[in-house]
Amino acid sequence: MYHGGVNVNDKTAQIIRFASLVMPITLTFYGLFIQYSIVSASHYVSDLVFFAIMIPWILMAAFHFLFSTSNRVVITISLAIFHILAALYILFVSGFANPFVIGWIVLFTASNAYLGRNGLRLSIIILVATASADAILRSDIHSILLTDLLTVMGILIVGVTALSISQVQEVDSDELTRSKVQETLEHDRILTIINNLADAILSTDENGIIRVYNAASLNLLDTNAGLNGRHIDEVLNLIDADDTQVSLLDDMKKSHSVVVRDDTTMTIAEETIRLEITYSPIRSSYSVSKHTDAQDGYILILRDITKAKSLEEERDEFISVVSHELRTPITIAEGTISNVQVMMDRPNIAPKVLKDGITTAHDQVIFLAKMVNDLSTLSRAERGVADAEEDIEVHALVNDLFSEYSPQAAKKGLQFNLDIGTHLGSVMASRLYLQELLQNFITNSIKYTKEGSVTLRVHSRNGIIKFEVKDTGIGISKADQEKVFKKFYRSEDYRTRETGGTGLGLYVAVKLAKKLGTHINLISRLNHGSSFSFELTAKK
Repeated sequence: MYHGGVNVNDKTAQIIRFASLVMPITLTFYGLFIQYSIVSASHYVSDLVFFAIMIPWILMAAFHFLFSTSNRVVITISLAIFHILAALYILFVSGFANPFVIGWIVLFTASNAYLGRNGLRLSIIILVATASADAILRSDIHSILLTDLLTVMGILIVGVTALSISQVQEVDSDELTRSKVQETLEHDRILTIINNLADAILSTDENGIIRVYNAASLNLLDTNAGLNGRHIDEVLNLIDADDTQVSLLDDMKKSHSVVVRDDTTMTIAEETIRLEITYSPIRSSYSVSKHTDAQDGYILILRDITKAKSLEEERDEFISVVSHELRTPITIAEGTISNVQVMMDRPNIAPKVLKDGITTAHDQVIFLAKMVNDLSTLSRAERGVADAEEDIEVHALVNDLFSEYSPQAAKKGLQFNLDIGTHLGSVMASRLYLQELLQNFITNSIKYTKEGSVTLRVHSRNGIIKFEVKDTGIGISKADQEKVFKKFYRSEDYRTRETGGTGLGLYVAVKLAKKLGTHINLISRLNHGSSFSFELTAKK
């Protein structure tokens, strides 16, 4: 952008150039009026002098009008020539007694704009010098001096006043511009902060009409349509815990400070979500200074707490159930050990009775250990411990599991088979999660199979590796198949009850499968065994 001189912007420079072009043209016409005696002037010397002054003046003004420059030297020389031509015009064409001598103010303005205070002082000095020379050159020195003096004073008063007003307005304009720029910057900063917040934020006027919102609001409401100009109760169709429609605007009008409520639900795209709403009235500095209760609008923060509330309720339920499940084996173990302690003081108690009591207590401690282990695995999965993926060679992993659990199957008289394909390759997954998931299926199959076999089958097809553990055990009824993956669920089948399981194994398995990004498939028939399988994508 062209700044011209000290404090010249584009518009100011354009106005000065235009005025500089108009003035010599106007003075030319005025000189022609003098030449043809339409206007009388005692200073007019000759036509030659008149045209010798006006022709270069017009040419220079036209040049500067068409070709702007920011070269300070060129501008200084041009202004000096304009001042000399103007002085010559007054001395040898029109004199000070002409209506257009006020045009010297244009020279004041240009000098001040391009050269600053020093330029303005030089312009005033040239004007005073011109008036002095005019008085000396004329015979009626007293009359001329008085006329020139009054004219110069008038030009100075008008010019200085105009420049002062212009500068004051320019300062105010600069302050206003800086204020607007600062306000825009602060507004953009606030919008940037708001748009980068995860919580939905909306601002309404005192009538509940939305004026500002962030991107998270659109995500929460699952819409791409703008919210500006819409009523808050239209956008947020809320229902409270009593299944009653909530008018958020009415609630906000009653508030005098920050209010938080988490008892509202809202249906979005056929899904009901639980909302935590924080709202507060906005009071401007004017309202505060006048001590009025008038509100200038409201600010709202919306947060989807559906998952948080669900987890909270699930946690409370889980703690309650775990407490109940732990109480029984602890009570049995504590009671059995107490009885054994009492019986040990009696000499007539058979050793078998004591042994049976210790065995019962030991079984309950083993049960507790299994439950703690399942809870530990579940906790790791919930907290994301060992989420890091690694390159797992499937063949080696499966062979290790087969070697580990073959003795356990043989101890029960079961045949443990390994059906493994060739060229399985590897998978990218959490080794801990994958290993514990397969161990869960293998131990369950061995536990619930009294005779027959357990088969660990792993095959690859089209880049998908299928892991399957199949047994010939007691099987699972269709009614129970829908429930076995729930926490602490145990079938009423006496054969299941007598194994002493914790009811957490398959619930933990579902969590592990979810962490691995897969799904458990169950195929089972009562008294004909079960098959648990899942699939993972092979590493390319």
